[in-house]
Amino acid sequence: MPTSPSCCLALLTGACLALVAGCGNSSDAKSYGRASQTPAASSKVTVVASTNVYGDIVEQIGGGKVAVTPIISDPDQDPHSYEANTQNQLALSKAKLVIENGGGYDDFIKRMLKSSNSSAAVINAINVSGKTAPKGGELNEHVWYDFPTAAKIADRIATALGKADPADAVTFTRNAETFKAKLKPLEAKEAQIKKAHEGEAIAITEPVPLYMTEADGLVNKTPEEFSKSVEEGSDVSPKVLQATLALFTGKQVKALVYNAQTSGPQTEKVEQAAKTAGIPIVPVTETLPTGKDYVGWMTSNVNALAGALNK
Repeated sequence: MPTSPSCCLALLTGACLALVAGCGNSSDAKSYGRASQTPAASSKVTVVASTNVYGDIVEQIGGGKVAVTPIISDPDQDPHSYEANTQNQLALSKAKLVIENGGGYDDFIKRMLKSSNSSAAVINAINVSGKTAPKGGELNEHVWYDFPTAAKIADRIATALGKADPADAVTFTRNAETFKAKLKPLEAKEAQIKKAHEGEAIAITEPVPLYMTEADGLVNKTPEEFSKSVEEGSDVSPKVLQATLALFTGKQVKALVYNAQTSGPQTEKVEQAAKTAGIPIVPVTETLPTGKDYVGWMTSNVNALAGALNK
């Protein structure tokens, strides 16, 4: 008995549905397999760094295996007074590793960690450095200007990344060794400066570069009240300002190492006094300049200071 057109259509439809269902199951299985593999293959360790200085060091050690969010990279942002926003908080909540400077420099990180449920590992650069406040004085928290500390931080970062991504732990360790090797010429240059200029006097506007200048064997002659007031954003007394200006009018210092990221009427007077007296000025910053990595930035700083001292 011949099959009716309606029966043929029903059989064909059923066959097609069965075929589509079969293909769909096969496709879903392959797609699920790809989906489950892709994140594992392309996943990166999420890192939040308080500034782009530490962010750059992480990137050099983590390479393509890390996704780094530096909170402060704009030179107009002052870490001491920075107020975190919801975008920062979101980045922190997703981080597996957080790097802060500590020592009161970037307290916004501590505040965010307290208000979040983050389970991220935290590296505190001050703690890693082992540095403490001198007797009767205050801790200089700008430890990224100390190259032995930078090397310690690199090792700590490699260890933390290795725990977050064990499969690439060897790579992180190797990259940290490469980074530390790049610091050796900087330390050698500091030793050369110290040999040639140990005991010579300099002035500063803030304590930012002191670890570098001390490694160079230089003596900071700036009244502590001046640099402390500038760092805290408070007014300098007329007496202290005059004592600071006298360093230049009397040519008592070989160079002025000037924090170019923060300025005001008092620091501008100091800068002008140095120019008038023909004292070389070495500008430094707290965050990475555009287009520089940590080693390139610090190389420029050390070379600029050496050049100023040799004038």
